[in-house]
Formats: sequence, structure tokens, C-alpha cells
Amino acid sequence: MAPLRAESAAGGRWMPTTRTGGPSALRLLLLLGAVLKPQESVAQLLTTPSSLESEGETMQEYHERNELCWQNYTSLMDSVKGQWCNWTTISRPYSNLQSCLERNSDHFYLGFPNPVAEQFIFDTHRIHFANCSLVQTTLSDPPEDVLLAMIIAPICLIPFLVTLVVWRSKDNETQA
Repeated sequence: MAPLRAESAAGGRWMPTTRTGGPSALRLLLLLGAVLKPQESVAQLLTTPSSLESEGETMQEYHERNELCWQNYTSLMDSVKGQWCNWTTISRPYSNLQSCLERNSDHFYLGFPNPVAEQFIFDTHRIHFANCSLVQTTLSDPPEDVLLAMIIAPICLIPFLVTLVVWRSKDNETQA
């Protein structure tokens, strides 16, 4: 399982976060999509001189660039066709979307995540992962013949090992 850490939101609410890396990452992303709402975002815009000058134009251009990321992502997801709940299948398009959103944020000197980028992530979860379940498959007992072999093998091995130890200890007594 990927390492977890918790971050506190502005209202004091704790939210789990993870780095993508394993099959559990999709479950955590789905959980985040279900728990978080865009209006409860912990993300804040970084204010720099360049972002304060023409914030309206900058945000419009930033949103347009993110739309290009979104179009690329949706075309990749449409090619997957129905395997949207399988993390190994969708990890590359999802990571590409996140990477593109991060690059755009860096280009416009905005913090990541920010409300605009988060809205794209939330749309992803709402559109593509809404039907994915967080339920894990239950484990069942192995078949009886496999279980019997797993029980009998160590039982039969014990007398053989005891005999081997006794035989080797008698052999050592003779040499001394």
C-alpha cells in the first residue's frame, strides 16, 4: 500500500492523501473524490507580482491550457473503453492529466493544487470513476485437496527431521 499522510483542511477536517503508485491509489483517489467537495478545497492560489498584474487574463489563459489537458485526457480515457476502474489501465492517462495541470500551474506561477486544477480532477472523478466501487474482494478458503496437502506436508516432515537430527548427533558422539 502507498504511504499515507494526512493534511488538515481550512475547517480542521482531516483528509487522507497519497502518492500514486499501486492498486490502492485508485481507491484513495475515489475516496478523496467522494469526501472532498470543490468548495472545501485546501488549495490556495500563490500571489506573485506577475499573477497580480492581470489576474483575469492569466486565469482565462490558464483555464484554456487546462482545457487542452482535459481534451487529451478524455481522448485517452475514451480509448480505454469500460476499464476505468482498473488502476493499471488508467494510471497513465490520469498521471498525464495531473502532470499537465501541474506544469500549467508552474507556468502561470500558481500553486498546485489550486481551485481551477481541482475542478478538473473532481470532474474526472465524477465522470469517469463514479461507478467504481471501493469494496474489496473477499478471500475464501482454498480447495480441500490443497488445504489437506498444506496440513499433511509439515506433519510428515517432522518425523524425518527428528530422525535426521538424532542420527547426526549419534554420528558426532562416535567421532569424539
